[in-house]
Amino acid sequence: MQVHLEYGEQGLDVELPDDATVLQPRDVAGLPDPQQAVADALAQPLGSPPLGEVVNADDDVVIVVSDITRPVPNSVILPSILDVLAMAGVPHDRITILIATGLHRASTGEEIDRVLGPEIAKYYNVVNHNARDDSSLRLVTTTSRGVEVWMNQRYLDASVRIVTGFVEPHIFAGYSGGGKGVLPGVAGAQAIMRNHGADMLGHPKSTWCVSDGNPVFEEMRDIALLTKPTFCVNVTLNEEREITSVFAGELVTAHDAGIAQAERQYVIDIAEPFDIVVSTNMGYPADLNLYQAVKGMSVAAQGVREGGAVILVAECRDQLGMGEYVDLLTSERSPAALLERINSPGFACYDQWGVQLQAMVQAKADVWLHSSMSRETTESAHLAYCADVATTVEELRARHRAEHGRDATLAVLPHGHLTVPRLVDH
Repeated sequence: MQVHLEYGEQGLDVELPDDATVLQPRDVAGLPDPQQAVADALAQPLGSPPLGEVVNADDDVVIVVSDITRPVPNSVILPSILDVLAMAGVPHDRITILIATGLHRASTGEEIDRVLGPEIAKYYNVVNHNARDDSSLRLVTTTSRGVEVWMNQRYLDASVRIVTGFVEPHIFAGYSGGGKGVLPGVAGAQAIMRNHGADMLGHPKSTWCVSDGNPVFEEMRDIALLTKPTFCVNVTLNEEREITSVFAGELVTAHDAGIAQAERQYVIDIAEPFDIVVSTNMGYPADLNLYQAVKGMSVAAQGVREGGAVILVAECRDQLGMGEYVDLLTSERSPAALLERINSPGFACYDQWGVQLQAMVQAKADVWLHSSMSRETTESAHLAYCADVATTVEELRARHRAEHGRDATLAVLPHGHLTVPRLVDH
């Protein structure tokens, strides 16, 4: 059978065995008029008065938006928000659009145009958050774990704080959206690193599609609420990146409703783990680099057996990722050695989560990578090089037949972490 995999901007068609199981998100149609749906959600929100009733002409407004690595349809969401602000009399020069970079690099001008749409990018004040610039941050609290939490000062100084995003399964936070727009979105580096620390990520509930009891999720939400966000606007998407639902209002109420919808769309029960799982990282922009694409191999690991194989299909046009992440990833001879180092007392490094979670996957299964990167670069990241997906699948199946005397079971996740396999109890 031919399967279309999300890969870069164009996708990749791959010929795979007919007995492969293709796992897809549930078929949910996009809304016929998504911009009107956003407007309706702002006027009839969950757990909050309408946005137009909580904004005044003399307010300073900050709208938090995701960066280029998240396929949030800001060009659909933002016009309705900005229309409400305009009707309330807020002048455009009192509105700041704050790009929630977390610890990612700053968005380029071209990326800002792409994230917001060129007209919005040109007309409004757009600022990249910088988690490492202490002068742009202010202390909010010190947590029970002794972590000082600093936040973007521009966000804190605003009289109206609107946090946007979309709700999808997340590799260790359970689900994206909600408080994640604040922590890590506009938080200082120390708080992000501690929230993403080895002990937090090693917790058994810090995983896909788990919120209750997930220490990462709960800390993100608790700290976001401390900053008193005025309004939250979240959406869910289908595999075509069309908006399927809009959830606006009070952060917890709106986010919980989004999570319930995401659970219905994205979690797929499986009876048995598979020998081989082929996965993507949802294509561009989510597969910009390996640092982001670790999510694709991790969600595949949810459906692969111990000792099985994962093939990640991710373009990685920006190669491995940023400096600290690459330095750590290439600093040891094996994933096991990396995991041991990361879990050693007192260890802390920017972007260590990507290395830790890759190593955790590789403790369970072998991982191949098909990307635009060279064999040398791929292997420097401790991954097996896959020049051709179909060929690698056949080689792995032949090896499995020789070792086990039967054909390997094969699953395919064409849309990456928009499909989360969940093993059902027998």
